[in-house]
Amino acid sequence: MTIQADTRTSTERDRDTVQPVRSRRQPSWLGKGVALTATTLFGVVVLLCVLAPWLPLPDPNHKNLSESLRPPFWLPGADISHPLGTDHLGRDMMSRLLFGGRLTLAIVFAAVVLAAAIGLLVGIVAGYRGGWIDTLLSRLVDTQLALPFILLALTFVIAAGSSVPILIVVLALGSWASFARVVRGEAIGLRGRTFVVALESAHIGSFGIIFRHILPNLTPVLLVVGVVQIGVMILAEAGLSFLGMGVSPPQVTWGTMLTGGKDYLSLAWWVIILPGLCIVLTTLSLNMLADVARDKFDPTVTRGGDK
Repeated sequence: MTIQADTRTSTERDRDTVQPVRSRRQPSWLGKGVALTATTLFGVVVLLCVLAPWLPLPDPNHKNLSESLRPPFWLPGADISHPLGTDHLGRDMMSRLLFGGRLTLAIVFAAVVLAAAIGLLVGIVAGYRGGWIDTLLSRLVDTQLALPFILLALTFVIAAGSSVPILIVVLALGSWASFARVVRGEAIGLRGRTFVVALESAHIGSFGIIFRHILPNLTPVLLVVGVVQIGVMILAEAGLSFLGMGVSPPQVTWGTMLTGGKDYLSLAWWVIILPGLCIVLTTLSLNMLADVARDKFDPTVTRGGDK
């Protein structure tokens, strides 16, 4: 029996240990179309919301009962000065949608950053250090995932009141474990890679290995999870606001618009359908972006047509 020596380089051996390559679920041209559509839709929403204070829009909280429940411009009885109609207090729907989206996105982005920071710290320490630290932090993550989100939100709102900072903290505490679980799995995989073993053999400190070498390799997965969590938190904010645990008036978000319009659905469908449509389209575009980003950054997925 002849024994052949393994003449491959360490890089080639590492590459061969990667999971089997999976095929894309759609052709590359379709993936590009989805990416373009999702990016355009989300970009337009964000741009309009950010520029809302500088657009020629009325005060979103200005009340005019004589103009209440005006329909959108394509329906009979519409007022062109209110293109998307008015709510039950005569407030302009377009203005409230853009200013409400501005506050919604600000809350959600802040919550995602906070959740990602907490989850990254917990996940990377647990995954890289292993042992009893990994066991302890993993049980902490499991405990958080076992807590009902509504119960956690209700506890904070009762204890500290309803405000934007409290809502940000509640959303972050409800989602940091999702970041931690994914980051831990990636860190465990990176811990056994050749370059990490070589750095440890060179007596490079754990702090330097984690933040200079492992953390940059976690950026793609953090991006994908972050995009998904933005959509999840938009829905969570709407749900909390619908239950009366969102921001307090006169502040407006898409969720508070749903709450205020639910009693008028049979009289003026636009007061609840329009903010609901904004939530659906924004969340849908984010989910499509996350799917495209996963296909782009996941090394176990091939591009359409690649050999």
